[in-house]
Amino acid sequence: MKKYDNIAFFGCKATSRFLLENLQLPFPIKYLITIDSAKGEKFQVADYCDLKTFAESKGIEVYQARYYSLKHEEDLTRIKDLQIDIAFVMGWQRLIPGDILASMTVGAFGMHGSSMNLPLGRGRSPMNWSIIEGRKAFYTNLFKYDPGVDSGDVMDTFKFEVGEKDTAETMHYKNTLAMKYLIERNIERLVSNDFQVFAQDDAITPTYYPKRTPTDSLLNWNQEVYALERFIRAVTKPFNGAFTFLGDQKISIYQAQVFDTHDFGYQQAKPGTVVAVFDNGKFLVRCYGGLLLVSDFETEAAIVKGSKFHNNGMELKVFPRNELGFFDVPE
Repeated sequence: MKKYDNIAFFGCKATSRFLLENLQLPFPIKYLITIDSAKGEKFQVADYCDLKTFAESKGIEVYQARYYSLKHEEDLTRIKDLQIDIAFVMGWQRLIPGDILASMTVGAFGMHGSSMNLPLGRGRSPMNWSIIEGRKAFYTNLFKYDPGVDSGDVMDTFKFEVGEKDTAETMHYKNTLAMKYLIERNIERLVSNDFQVFAQDDAITPTYYPKRTPTDSLLNWNQEVYALERFIRAVTKPFNGAFTFLGDQKISIYQAQVFDTHDFGYQQAKPGTVVAVFDNGKFLVRCYGGLLLVSDFETEAAIVKGSKFHNNGMELKVFPRNELGFFDVPE
């Protein structure tokens, strides 16, 4: 039986490198389509990784795209000329143009996950949103790309837990491992072009999570303490971190925990007020429903007892919610 083993990889993030480095496949990855560091910075790619040197050291031919969208004529021509059989997409965060997809013998396969499974939860930042929403499970799907947004047919699915201590970073670890497992489990069927895919349930109205930007990580001290703790975990490294202001100084917060739901006598302090600073620099913030212990942060401001955090004139972005109170909404 013919093997369709001219395999390419699309990616530009640290998760892309991890997958390239750790995939155990009987067929080599021959091509990497990626972007250079200037485009990584221009498009604010969270956790961007320059993969060129690494990939070349593994014998992988690298093409750095002119446009991140791959719609430049040179990009279309060069990628189609590679005569790709199969492509894996991880850490790309852009659609693959239909002309490129049509040029592949077997197709392009990527992952998209959500806490409810497709077609619910298409769109952007589903892992971040799953933590913000307090979800308990996440489904990673290996699906065949079509020109739409996460609308392709599904080949295989892996479910994992969203734990109470999971962060944006650990969710990326889990999701990458899930993708590794799904590719390895299905590679023989893919290169043989002998596999089944399943259309997403067209009886269910698709929903989409909105894009998140760094400014959307502004803390809302009017939220209750558990929501604040989840929010901080959801946007921590490798993203920019939750932030607030003291005076005109920005404070980025990367790690915090619910200290207690009792107030220890600080119930008169307004939410967003520092009520205690410990010898190691960690501090307690009075919140609705309890106290938040902040343990990893970055600022040039002097944080002292009585400090009051604020928005420094920035408006909090209000995302629409669906009828259940979650952030994935129909188009």
